[in-house]
Amino acid sequence: MAWWGKLIGGTLGFMMGGPLGALLGSSIGHQFDSGRGRAGGFDAGGQERTQAAFFTATFSVMGHLAKADGQVSEHEIQAARSLMHQMRLNKAQREAAIDLFEKGKEPDFPLDAVLQQFRSECHRRTTVLRMFLEIQVQAAWADGRIDPAENRILAHVGEVLGFSTAEIEQLVNLVSGAAGQGQPGQRMQPLEDAYRVLGISADAPDGEVKKAYRRLTNQHHPDKLVAKGMPEEMIQLANEKTQEIRSAWERVRDHRAAQN
Repeated sequence: MAWWGKLIGGTLGFMMGGPLGALLGSSIGHQFDSGRGRAGGFDAGGQERTQAAFFTATFSVMGHLAKADGQVSEHEIQAARSLMHQMRLNKAQREAAIDLFEKGKEPDFPLDAVLQQFRSECHRRTTVLRMFLEIQVQAAWADGRIDPAENRILAHVGEVLGFSTAEIEQLVNLVSGAAGQGQPGQRMQPLEDAYRVLGISADAPDGEVKKAYRRLTNQHHPDKLVAKGMPEEMIQLANEKTQEIRSAWERVRDHRAAQN
């Protein structure tokens, strides 16, 4: 985690400002005290700064979303833990992520300001913003459904980040469809779920199916996401997303081949 090393090795002055800087700074302030005066830091607009913004926004907004219905379920807590595990965070990083999650639950959490700064720090890179939104949708789906309060927040998050209602719905379909993969006692993914992952209807022509598969694969390509500002620790998550998309594509392809 190169950006983390620079963060700890630098000083508060190297951090981004605004609400994201305030959230991250307060979450690891004690580590800054021990690292004050060393070399290092973020270049404004640089990749490592974008990665720090992604990390901060991801866990704080996840906490805010979990609190949407008034209480945080064990499923939602487990979703956050699962993401931390996928990212292979060390002890200090996990503590920072947990603290950000807790800050997101607070009544005065500045959601709009956080989202607006995050969008700016990402230079409006749609691929990175979409991955962030997909993580939030996956967290909301942790208990197998998205309740009205969570849905309202997701819609608002998507709107602030520049996504349409249809694009948000497509992400919900992708996440909910992928949730049916690999269930105990289930030999293969339900065909309906595979189409939902790909975001197409069952009567779509073969060319449209392949086009949807290639588009989604490109959007979730780990190397491209990291190059555009997604933390390297999320490569495993991106790889899993890519595999879910490939599994859905293969399910549809094999079914269609068997029908011919």
